[in-house]
Amino acid sequence: MKSIRVLIVDDHTLFRSGIKLLLERQAGFEVVGEASDGLEGVKRAKQLKPDVVLLDLHMPGTGGLAAVPLLREEVPQTEVIMLTVSEDADDLLEALRAGARGYLLKNIETDFLLDSIRRAAAGESVISTHMAGKLADAMRNPQNSLAKAESSLGKLTPREREIIVMLASGASNKEVARTLDLAESTVKIHVQGILRKLNLSSRVQAAVYAVEHGLVDSSS
Repeated sequence: MKSIRVLIVDDHTLFRSGIKLLLERQAGFEVVGEASDGLEGVKRAKQLKPDVVLLDLHMPGTGGLAAVPLLREEVPQTEVIMLTVSEDADDLLEALRAGARGYLLKNIETDFLLDSIRRAAAGESVISTHMAGKLADAMRNPQNSLAKAESSLGKLTPREREIIVMLASGASNKEVARTLDLAESTVKIHVQGILRKLNLSSRVQAAVYAVEHGLVDSSS
């Protein structure tokens, strides 16, 4: 199996070294390069064409949030995962809106990080469990948002509503399939239908949409 090629962008040398050592000890991963700020990361990504970029949020010079849209434009085939200490829900939403495939906290377990990189490389969204809960805290004027979205949400079937809520919690297609007792291929079809009906382009956007339009209970 082809190794997942990873670029690490973080201004802390020791952290980069630690992640590099961790990944290089695992089968199926290859660290192809490092960078210490967002702009350098974009340049390195253009040169190296990695499968996944692990991108810090706050860095001197060009930060991660500014780098995400540049990465999406310059290397659209590369998936971006924010790897940060920031638990700010606004940072989370801004990163996802900019095109990041995922948002992970630096205190996550090793196995979760490895699985998240694999999932992101396969095109799935990945969010730390703690931050998935904080998506609800980022809702702004939920009643007004609900009114504006009423016509679009009305297009969703009850099953599609169930699935979009699970997407907001960070569930993978496999997890949705297991929970709802469906075939994974059926879940993929439902997700495609959700994106089409809501005029969205990714699972991450669907997850953010679910939170911002009140489909997720803010107390959960």
